[in-house]
Amino acid sequence: MKNKKLRIPFSKYESSRNAHANVSDTLDGEDIHQVEELEKEFKEYVGSEYALATSHGTSALHLAMLALDLKRGDKVICSVNAHPSLPEVVRHFDAEPVFIDIAKDSYNIDLEKLEDYLEQNQSKKLKAVIITHLGGVTVDLERVYAMASSYNVKIVEDASDALGATYKGKKIGATGADIVCFNFSPHLKKNICNGGMLVTNDEVIMQRARLLQNHAIVRDEDRLEYIYDIVDIGNDYSLSHLNAAYIRAQVKEQDANIARQKEIAAIYSQELAGVEHIVTPDMNNEENPFSLYIIKVDKNRDSFAVALQEEGIGTGLHYIPLHLLTYYKTKYALRVNDFPVALRSFQQVLSLPIYASMSDEDVKTVVDTIKKIAKTRV
Repeated sequence: MKNKKLRIPFSKYESSRNAHANVSDTLDGEDIHQVEELEKEFKEYVGSEYALATSHGTSALHLAMLALDLKRGDKVICSVNAHPSLPEVVRHFDAEPVFIDIAKDSYNIDLEKLEDYLEQNQSKKLKAVIITHLGGVTVDLERVYAMASSYNVKIVEDASDALGATYKGKKIGATGADIVCFNFSPHLKKNICNGGMLVTNDEVIMQRARLLQNHAIVRDEDRLEYIYDIVDIGNDYSLSHLNAAYIRAQVKEQDANIARQKEIAAIYSQELAGVEHIVTPDMNNEENPFSLYIIKVDKNRDSFAVALQEEGIGTGLHYIPLHLLTYYKTKYALRVNDFPVALRSFQQVLSLPIYASMSDEDVKTVVDTIKKIAKTRV
């Protein structure tokens, strides 16, 4: 079943004429520095002071931890409903991830529980909070930034689903976080290429990130290019020119893609309203870019997903809570019921296909199939 070709896959990469032209320019050896152009265009798009392209979204997160000088024994808070890349990059420093449950009315971190934890655990070892914008939906960021100021922690935003998303009219990446990390091949919605972006308004953070992005190599411009020195421990997080060329088109087209995603979401919500066993997302948030369209299935979610797959329709799951995964469950002696809201949500959520190239007919097929399957539920 895994290899079965789906009529309507969960995700599909968008390959536009601009993307083909940019890639052709690179292959033809045109004198265009695609990475530099991408960084310039990206910071203009989101409204940040600085932007640094990386090989992947996970690379951007790992580089963010390096830029914050994360050390062994430090603590970083994140939502328990997040992709494993978040605690993974923290553990690579032998630092400790701290998980917080999600809010009852969203799939994002519960800010009340976050503030309670910050109040009760003030320590120099507590370095940062990673805020995930799941599906591009934001939390109350003004409150988050106020907490960061009060409790002296850095805010890193995981914007894997939030390219082009906004908070109070400002694009994510320019709302006040210390670092924001983007992923051009987001979790479960794989692109044809990989790439990430680290953005910040802090010149010191950017200088350190740019240094560590390429093995902390420094060169004297007045000497031979092959003469270099190493001044710290970095890694290779660099983005290829081919990937940058393709991603430049993706960024340019993102606002139009979001507009189409909103149209699809509106159709889903209208057509699925009142369907038994199905709960649709809130449509009242005008800033929701609908990078994901997440429904809740009140009975036998997995069998529902299997039935959809047998009809040729792909689905996603965002996410399996981190405390249920073997490594973190064992490492930190976590119990199934430690995060009850995330656990209950996980048992019901299902992400439907939503991407700009879906036709209205595709959307109707998904809707009709869901209605047919829902009638078989008891």
